[in-house]
Amino acid sequence: MAKLEDNLIKAVSASQKPQVVSEEVAEKFSEKMKSISVKEKEKEAISAANNLGLPYLNLKGFPISPEAIILLSEKQARDLKAVCFFRGAIDIRIGAVDPTNPELQKAIKQISQQYHGEIKLYLISDKSFESAVQLYRAVPQVRKFVSGVEISEVEIKRYEKEISTFKDLNKKLKEVSITDLLTLAIAAAIKARASDLHIEAEEKGIKLRFRIDGILQDAAELDAKIWPQVISRIKLVAKLKINVADRPQDGRFTIFLSDDKIEVRVSTLPTAYGESVVMRLLMSSAAGLAFEDLGLRGKAFEALKLEIIKPNGMVITTGPTGSGKTTTLYAVLNKLNDPGTKIITIEDPIEYKLPGINQSQVDYGKNYTFANGLRSILRQDPDIVMVGEIRDLETAEIAINAALTGHLVISTLHTNDAAGTIPRLLSMQVKPFLLAPAINTMIGQRLIRRICSACKKVAELDNKTLSRVMAILNEIPEESGYHFSPTELKKLKFYRGGGCEQCQGLGYKGRMGIFEVMTMNQEVENLILAGQVSEYDMRAIAVKYGMITMIQDGLLKAVDGITTVEEVFRVAKDITAKL
Repeated sequence: MAKLEDNLIKAVSASQKPQVVSEEVAEKFSEKMKSISVKEKEKEAISAANNLGLPYLNLKGFPISPEAIILLSEKQARDLKAVCFFRGAIDIRIGAVDPTNPELQKAIKQISQQYHGEIKLYLISDKSFESAVQLYRAVPQVRKFVSGVEISEVEIKRYEKEISTFKDLNKKLKEVSITDLLTLAIAAAIKARASDLHIEAEEKGIKLRFRIDGILQDAAELDAKIWPQVISRIKLVAKLKINVADRPQDGRFTIFLSDDKIEVRVSTLPTAYGESVVMRLLMSSAAGLAFEDLGLRGKAFEALKLEIIKPNGMVITTGPTGSGKTTTLYAVLNKLNDPGTKIITIEDPIEYKLPGINQSQVDYGKNYTFANGLRSILRQDPDIVMVGEIRDLETAEIAINAALTGHLVISTLHTNDAAGTIPRLLSMQVKPFLLAPAINTMIGQRLIRRICSACKKVAELDNKTLSRVMAILNEIPEESGYHFSPTELKKLKFYRGGGCEQCQGLGYKGRMGIFEVMTMNQEVENLILAGQVSEYDMRAIAVKYGMITMIQDGLLKAVDGITTVEEVFRVAKDITAKL
């Protein structure tokens, strides 16, 4: 038999054309295959493959992964007499008894377009095909594959039991297959209570790090040689393009647990030695945090509780990225959510789904911005509106006008503390005469780590640190209800975690907020209308009326044994110099 015209066109070239066989050669090949006896088929298959210019493969005993075989359904495989036996980072390999079948060519084209991989076609014998097709029985029928892959609760729970420390994880990662490696890493991250999982390609290896309670911790290292397979596996799960490595990509997938679900947001970024991957783990149960459990207490708690039940006005929470602002807003929404109240949000992105609340996501590609979305939301007759973030004058003005026309608006702003809220809005050119009557309250917040209760012990502070702590606590106003006398200050005790198995030796387990709550009053309004507002003036007025600052709230929690003095100074260090 003459060679195939130009052999076969390469599986997926730059134009992603599947392999094609000419009609003349296809007719000759089909006639020849009919005349081959059963006993000679294996040898003849090898010969036919050589004539066609195709590679030959015997699939009997060949290791075929579930994510490869499911690219063709069992019905398709039997109809086409073809099976997908390998799925790699950049290529997909298919074995076929009759590679000239026009229907097979259509299926190859569809797979290449859907999964962005180069298709390589192999010729196999009938006996080889029957051996491979039996593997469909091993693919769980109840398992739902998302882009060919799913991480199940059973796998997560199995690996959670096998991992107690980062040392266990490092050892186990070297034993499992690439398919199981991602599942194992996520299981370890969930057990460690990590909010983010970082997988970073470096010159000498792959570094795996977990962000636990806001701090990155080295968890494990992998061999740099397996990086292509690792990044391929991640992209398959997150529905990203496998053959795109020179630009950032964003994807997501969901892990369904029996009593919860985890939304995993995946971001990839090109770096010098490969792509950097960050996976954010969003537990749906985190959205159910109660208002009473945020960490607010005393006068601040009572003040905010009164402000959020007002029918109109603005409640603004401030702080840097990762300070828990969105969690605070969700806790407020959970408290206000009832059948008689219409609540609509506009967010970027929607981090958690809240039942009973209409949530809308910004889409800049369709010109659906915070400002445009907010205009549309106000036509939906809401009682309460949550704006994920005020970033510009247009959004600020629409939100303020909504607050002045009978809506309760809650939002976030990037400033250092509550006192910086008004100066920040004025710098956006918001009109002072609108701002003063619109705002109800301003919240400044950070997140601090809790001391692990299993290894908590009394800590001795050095003289310099102790003097600093005493000076800050001594400034707490008497009106706050938390003022200490000189005698009481001398008797205070502080604590830290010793490090144990429960906290992975970190001494901390879990986080909570530290807050300052500043409410609007006549003196603040007069300052705004005068047009000469500074953070220092705002803070001075707030303290005059009994506001406890964030660093004071943190040190009060340290006195109660909830956190450490070092943790408070780490988190609130940018404002201590101003006190």
